[in-house]
Amino acid sequence: MMSIDWSGIKLGSVHQAVVVENLSRTQVIQYAGASGDYNPLHTDEVFATQAAGYPSIFAHGMLVMGMTGRMLTDYVGDGRLTRFGGRFTSQVWPGDSLTATATVAALDQCDGVITVDFEVVTRNQHGETVFAGYASARQ
Repeated sequence: MMSIDWSGIKLGSVHQAVVVENLSRTQVIQYAGASGDYNPLHTDEVFATQAAGYPSIFAHGMLVMGMTGRMLTDYVGDGRLTRFGGRFTSQVWPGDSLTATATVAALDQCDGVITVDFEVVTRNQHGETVFAGYASARQ
């Protein structure tokens, strides 16, 4: 985990971290239990493949967003993230590894407090974007 250097942050600065390696079916099912979202597309292999036509179950979008959010809070610190959102652009399958990237898109300083806006992208091991979003943090 690398913490942000508020004094050295610049427009275009990039922070990147692997948020999951080899996502397991167990992790997807555990998230279903934690979130209460037991949609069979995420939990039932037979339904996902035979009824819905997918190659497998796939991760909840909010699981991917949560992993991405953890990268951000690890970077900027607890309680400093003021805004975070985005959209899910592709399924995440068991076996995928994901890397999240936060790029400084804007900087502001008011009364000695630095605020930073980030463009956020999470990609799988093939370089495909699975989540695209934004975040803001304050010093």
